[in-house]
Amino acid sequence: MSIKTTKDLASSEHAVTFNNVYFSYNKKCVLENVNVKINHGEFASVVGPNGGGKTTLLRLILGLSKPDSGEIKVLGNTPGKARLRIGYMPQYTHFDMQFPVTVLDIVLMGRLGRSLGGRYTKQDVEAAMSSLEEVGLTALPDALFRELSGGQKQRVLIARSLCVMPELLLLDEPTANIDPEVEETLFSLLQRLNKRMTILLVSHDLGVVSKVVRSVICVNRCVVIHPTSDMNGTIIKEVYGHDLCLIRHDHRCSEIGHQHD
Repeated sequence: MSIKTTKDLASSEHAVTFNNVYFSYNKKCVLENVNVKINHGEFASVVGPNGGGKTTLLRLILGLSKPDSGEIKVLGNTPGKARLRIGYMPQYTHFDMQFPVTVLDIVLMGRLGRSLGGRYTKQDVEAAMSSLEEVGLTALPDALFRELSGGQKQRVLIARSLCVMPELLLLDEPTANIDPEVEETLFSLLQRLNKRMTILLVSHDLGVVSKVVRSVICVNRCVVIHPTSDMNGTIIKEVYGHDLCLIRHDHRCSEIGHQHD
């Protein structure tokens, strides 16, 4: 599958490529012989047990960690050089909720590193407000982040990641601490964004994953990509080491463009 919405997409066949990648932390192997290709326009979820390497995979894509060996290409370049074309949404639980930061302050953080003077420009503010409009929060730029609901916080963090006008969007547990109704709205937004960018979403909720994404990246030291329709009890047990409940929604699945490495 390929969605070529920008001139840069033509420069590389895949959004993300891992070739024979190994990564260790404190001499302990975290990721082993990873060979993965993620197509442009993909909407995939990264799943696996705690400590299996999900966060490490994101850090390698962002260029925040470097592999012990092997090669990683992101948007046709090295992760470090591609970073300004990547939007990243962390878990909001990692923020200090006592700090009196506004919604606009949070969203503008997505523009850091884009100007030589270090100050936000008029264009930065316009980009931030445009991102807030995209997530439906233009009325709240001056509101304190800590006073928002869980769903609003998640949308603010998505707006921050959209400020860079990304080609690749990485989300870490976007459904954490929000109710099902807000979750539905959130995924409607992500499906709309997926029309113009590749999305990788870390989640522990396999039921939600199966109804909104097209493929699942299973991470437990090794990394394997499956179409959502292939997910079954055997694969889940191999990834997590025990049985889990997975609600299937195969009507959303297609085998076109999925990798089976």
